[in-house]
Amino acid sequence: MPVVPLGGTILVTGANGYIAAWIVRTLLDKGYIVKGTVRSEDKGKRLQEIFRKYGDKFKFVVVPDITKEGAFDDAVKDVDAIAHTASPVNFSAVDPQELIQPAVRGTESILRSALEVGSNVRRIIYTSSAAAVLQVDPEPRTFSEDDWNDLSVAEVERDGKDALPITKYRASKTLAERAAWKFFGENKDAIKWDLVVINPPFVFGPVTHDVPTLSALNLSAAQFHSIVVGHSDAGGKTPQELRSTGNCWIDVRDLAEAQSLALQTENVANERMIVSAGAFVWQEWLDVANSLAPIYLPSHPDLPKGVPISKSDPQIIHQIQYNTSKAERLLGIKYRTKEATVQDTFADYEARGW
Repeated sequence: MPVVPLGGTILVTGANGYIAAWIVRTLLDKGYIVKGTVRSEDKGKRLQEIFRKYGDKFKFVVVPDITKEGAFDDAVKDVDAIAHTASPVNFSAVDPQELIQPAVRGTESILRSALEVGSNVRRIIYTSSAAAVLQVDPEPRTFSEDDWNDLSVAEVERDGKDALPITKYRASKTLAERAAWKFFGENKDAIKWDLVVINPPFVFGPVTHDVPTLSALNLSAAQFHSIVVGHSDAGGKTPQELRSTGNCWIDVRDLAEAQSLALQTENVANERMIVSAGAFVWQEWLDVANSLAPIYLPSHPDLPKGVPISKSDPQIIHQIQYNTSKAERLLGIKYRTKEATVQDTFADYEARGW
């Protein structure tokens, strides 16, 4: 029996974001009522226009500052579950606390509001990140839900403002998720809901929210466009870098589906789950893109090619991989292929004139 049956009301924080907007759309398609938080009335009205075909099934509430005490008190009233995605992504931050404090305080704020005001809340699905799992290692490594990126936290504590931007970001994700589990543990006796944490890696795929220009794309989607489509030099990456750098990935629609499945699956209560379609190096995306572009992206006849990977090439080494058996076993999730993601992303680019 679903934890939250279809027709229930789900609060989605940061609803106008890349991931959150797909969560909203997926939940609406499934038959849920969705209330989304946004930082301004204007952003809410734009979302209403995007989701107008769902009528009054989509509503929004303005939360200007997620770090303020009681920021979500009104938003959590009369909702059956919460999908929390709102968190800062600012790679230009100098002081690590510019990232860490909003991430941690925003997480604590939504959980405290759910505890004190959300009398109907049965489950909170918190979108963390694989950045809270991985650690940079010179040797290839497979990570699981038992792993934590405490290395980035230690580096930020040591280097402060001099830490690398990616390290500051990873530390913020680690500390925010740690804060969620700490809050849950300290208040377990009073809490009437359970917590599910989902950890995705790089997120690619088409957009469904309001993105008027390429410059407004979120970081992972912008990086994908820059390397695969936007520049003849593959975003400045050398052929060697294209064949040696990468990570793991998931299609944004599969990540949204994971949220829906987590609402409907009882036995994922209080679990941490990595969701990933697999590993990649950037050359693999270029090879797929060039095989599909003539049909799905005719406006870009000269995509970056790099040095295509052939069967006679030395084995491509994926430095980072994840054991995703837990999510596959508990959620039954299936993942799109690179080909399916590129095809639909290119169709989106064509439609938007990108």
